[in-house]
Amino acid sequence: MKMVFISKIKRIALFVLMLSMVSLVVHLSITRLSGAYSMQSTLIPFNGFDFTASIFAPQGDRFVRNMKLWGPVMSLKSLQPYANPRSNYPVPDEGNNVYIYAKFFGGFEKIRSSICDLVTISRLLNATLVIPEIQESLPSKGISYKFKSFSYLFDEDQFIASLSNDVNIVKSLPENLKAARQRNEVRTYKPKRSASPNFYVKEILPVLKKSKVIGLVLHDGGCLQVGCDALIDDHGQISVMSILPPSMSEFQRLRCRVAFHALKFRREIQMVGQLMVQRLRASGQPFLAFHPGLVRNILAYHGCAELFQAKISDVHTELIQYRRAQMIKQGILNGELGVDSHIHRDNGSCPLMPEEVGLLLQAMGYPNRTVIYVAGSETFGGQRVLIPLRAMFSNTVDRTRVCTKQELSDLVGPETPLSLNPFQPPPTKSEEQLKEEWNMAGPRPRPLPPPPDRPIYQHEKEGWYGWITESDTEPDPSPVDLRMQAHRLLWDALDYIVSVEADAFFPGFHNDGSGWPDFSSLVMGQRLYESASSITYRPDRRVLAELFNITRDNMYYHLNYSWKLSVREHLNKSLSEDGLIRQSLLSKPTTFLSHPLPECSCRIPSAEVPKQVKGNDGRFLYGGEDECPTWMKHSQEDTQFESAVAEDGSNGNNELEYENDGVEQQESDDNAVKSSLTQLPVDQDNEWDPND
Repeated sequence: MKMVFISKIKRIALFVLMLSMVSLVVHLSITRLSGAYSMQSTLIPFNGFDFTASIFAPQGDRFVRNMKLWGPVMSLKSLQPYANPRSNYPVPDEGNNVYIYAKFFGGFEKIRSSICDLVTISRLLNATLVIPEIQESLPSKGISYKFKSFSYLFDEDQFIASLSNDVNIVKSLPENLKAARQRNEVRTYKPKRSASPNFYVKEILPVLKKSKVIGLVLHDGGCLQVGCDALIDDHGQISVMSILPPSMSEFQRLRCRVAFHALKFRREIQMVGQLMVQRLRASGQPFLAFHPGLVRNILAYHGCAELFQAKISDVHTELIQYRRAQMIKQGILNGELGVDSHIHRDNGSCPLMPEEVGLLLQAMGYPNRTVIYVAGSETFGGQRVLIPLRAMFSNTVDRTRVCTKQELSDLVGPETPLSLNPFQPPPTKSEEQLKEEWNMAGPRPRPLPPPPDRPIYQHEKEGWYGWITESDTEPDPSPVDLRMQAHRLLWDALDYIVSVEADAFFPGFHNDGSGWPDFSSLVMGQRLYESASSITYRPDRRVLAELFNITRDNMYYHLNYSWKLSVREHLNKSLSEDGLIRQSLLSKPTTFLSHPLPECSCRIPSAEVPKQVKGNDGRFLYGGEDECPTWMKHSQEDTQFESAVAEDGSNGNNELEYENDGVEQQESDDNAVKSSLTQLPVDQDNEWDPND
């Protein structure tokens, strides 16, 4: 009886073991099958960042490009880039012996805008330009010894060669003038952004002819505007016009040649940027670039601190308010310290939050597997503020997901190691010191000693925000901070390349009216110049704030169909001529490079007659472009058939195109015209002057 019972137990145990094995095999099979589909929601590098189509869909599936989401905008197809001189444009005199050198302060946007103004001034004064110094990338900032200031970011040889017919450019001053500069015998000016051409002709040119050299120090992201056409913005600040007089249209086109042709990044940056674009498109699907615009200075200037109070932390709110107080004290801002951020948001002054952009893209019909590249070296609030966007679009990536650490390190170059932990905890007191303090504490009876202080943890002091917990004054940047500021120039350059090359671009913040150049506006200007018909959203944040206020309480759960239709109508208008006209009225008067029309474009004749918009002074802001040369017309005719096929494919049931998330896009951009940013020059500047 006992043996029979034991045999039954063995049979039951064997049966349970067999069931376990079967269950394990089934689960492994399910995991293997589902693993191929789970990869759809991630953009994990495969085999050395070789993005294949299997990342997004099973092999064999092909995606159809949704023309409503990825373009082109047919009404803007006739606009073509054309910044060549239109009239008699003499070559600069090589015999001039007067020189201008300059120093730039500020980030990527200010540097790029300032260089364009500096070249224009050199042409205006018929002076030889010395390669300018970028203060953020000096050797004293801890950058690699391989580079000097300008060559850390740009290609010097390409810059000089590209502008040979516009301005004489040299890498350093002659020895006699260099010695005079070292003896502080050279007159230095600090022109404001509102400096007019008359200022340079009447004030600076006589001094330049006499002393043979002058220096310029630029802080405001520009130094050549039309001060007589000043405007007053919503913050009480004077916003000057960047549109030069009609007689100086050739100087406007010179600005375009500098920004869009001469300012090429150095070869290593272009190679990495082009590689990033290839990896983002390797799946066969287009991608959208998004720049949040959440920068501390912008948030402080426009009084948007309270937007972070509930979403991120009170520390970020205090940091924004501290910077705003600095701006008021320095006279940069005329306003009160305490403002209602919600009112400013409703006025369109504050950036769109990432979750709001995610809702807008969902309303437009972008599927949740759309690849979104987040640009910008600084996103105030860090990765935490991007969590809602990543929850809506799982393929949201940045440069750290597309590039390896080694690739980014090679871009920076060899650097001297720095101490990464400048915080030193207070020295520990010995037992004898504690006893001596107790004995010297005063007469008895003494109260009980206070409890020991809470220990100071390392993470509380390492962050860039740690000072605000115990000090009212922001400390000077440490060597690590200075080096990171230089690195941000490189990261912004990579993001700029990717944003210009992206199939679609959405700005979280642009055209703030302050007159300072911003990243998104510069990207939008170059995309407008190179390919006006590309998908570039130009949203009106005031209109979007009204739409979000309608459904703000339940925006994450019940976005009704009429709300989505309102969003689509507004964003589709921003893509077309209506968006360009609004952009020309608001953005061009303060930042020419954000809207280089009509000076730097031409129009191929088409059946549609473009709208014409003139400014208050009678000049064309849109619709006054010249007719393109004959060779450009022939080039356009060669692509008319392809455009017609694309347009026919975009017609039909428009609503189905928006709502059908399963129909995605097959890339045909391999044969598309590449941006001038990714055309690699043959020569590389490896020389640098040790005397600079």
